[in-house]
Amino acid sequence: MALVLKNRVKSSTTTTGTGTLTLGAAAAGYQDFSVIGDANQTYYLITDGINWETGLGTYTSSGTTLSRDQVYASSNSNALVNWGAGTKDVLCAQPSAVTQPGIPFCDDSSIDTDLSGWSALQAALNQGVVGGQTFNNNGVGGIVSTYSLAYTGAAWGGGVLGPNGDIYFVPYITNRGQKISAAGVVSTYSLVYTASSAYFGGVLAANGDIHFVPLAANRGQKVNSSGVVSTYSLVYTSASGVYRGGVLAPNGDIHFVPYAANRGQKISASGVVSTYSLIYTTADAYVGGVLAPNGDIHFVPNFAVVGQKISASGIVSTYSLVYTTSGAYRGGVISSNGEIHFIPSSANRGQKISANGVVSTYSLIYSAVGAYYGGVLAPNGDIHFVPNSANRGQKISSSGVVNTYSLIYTASSAYSGGILNSNGEIYFIPEDGFRGQKISTNPGQPLGLGVCLSSFLNKF
Repeated sequence: MALVLKNRVKSSTTTTGTGTLTLGAAAAGYQDFSVIGDANQTYYLITDGINWETGLGTYTSSGTTLSRDQVYASSNSNALVNWGAGTKDVLCAQPSAVTQPGIPFCDDSSIDTDLSGWSALQAALNQGVVGGQTFNNNGVGGIVSTYSLAYTGAAWGGGVLGPNGDIYFVPYITNRGQKISAAGVVSTYSLVYTASSAYFGGVLAANGDIHFVPLAANRGQKVNSSGVVSTYSLVYTSASGVYRGGVLAPNGDIHFVPYAANRGQKISASGVVSTYSLIYTTADAYVGGVLAPNGDIHFVPNFAVVGQKISASGIVSTYSLVYTTSGAYRGGVISSNGEIHFIPSSANRGQKISANGVVSTYSLIYSAVGAYYGGVLAPNGDIHFVPNSANRGQKISSSGVVNTYSLIYTASSAYSGGILNSNGEIYFIPEDGFRGQKISTNPGQPLGLGVCLSSFLNKF
């Protein structure tokens, strides 16, 4: 499956309801939808002249149909339009939601880019080629190295990749900020608010602001694209720690992931903070979250015995897990085939959710208490687990092969979360570690797609 866009593609349909469209012949002066190619995805616009809907669909040549996989905007409050009788025009048209310039608008896969960028990367990963560089998806590869930090201590809780390529560490227990420039220069900067266990995880908003996710902080804190740090009021806080990680939804809302919170909390694209009801809450329930291709935000189970998610329309629901244990997973990553992988912390097996919602487990080579904390999707499709107290690296390939590799530096609670920057280097974010550690997945080669990837901590 690939994302395909073609010029002047237009057809019609008489399909009613909210399901898959059966397409008619091409309109005069336009190409037929068959130019998209069987089983490929494309952006669509459908309208009857009054009602309208834009989204992402899959073209099927047998029966000449177009599914409506994801709606970006519509006249029905951005939900599927329930079409009545009559003829509707169907066009291949790229929605504005995936063409915002400069900074990311939304995230469909734990990747810090717009949706069209993710789709292009997804296609490239599935082909094993990025920017003209061929990768061996099953090879170990990668060069592990360490670097000096400007400030160390039990200081950081994840990181965020900024619009300018700087990686910002999220202040956990520290009196200053720390960042790494795109050129690899480490520096510190002043914060407005500091406290013990203040923040854990961060999210890059659509306007370029980096929001730190409040754990025990009594206020929100963010860094704008110019580097100015400011704070803002929250609706709900607790000194016992409420959220760990956040996710940027397709509509621009930032959702904090409930850790020990008894309610959800989010920030709208316009900066309005509000709370909402959850179905399941418990101490240390979830750590990190992932935005699925269909717009659902999945919270990653830590001590939770059920999965919990919030749909693109704001509906909270729960689902069954195959495996649960105390401190099971921390953070998650969505793979190039749409599977959500929970990152094993104290779990003795991996757990994932398929694109159609099926939960399953798989074997790991190495497991330990507090082994990993977060993960990163590499350019070749491998998901690297970020070592927390693990004494070796571990990853799962795009074909599902799990293997381990050597690290240069290991320690108890060494790293929490990671970032893949635009030059293909995976940076582990130090928690208690006193040196930085990174993996160069493609030394000397840019990614070539104009995208910057990030770990679950940018989205959890």
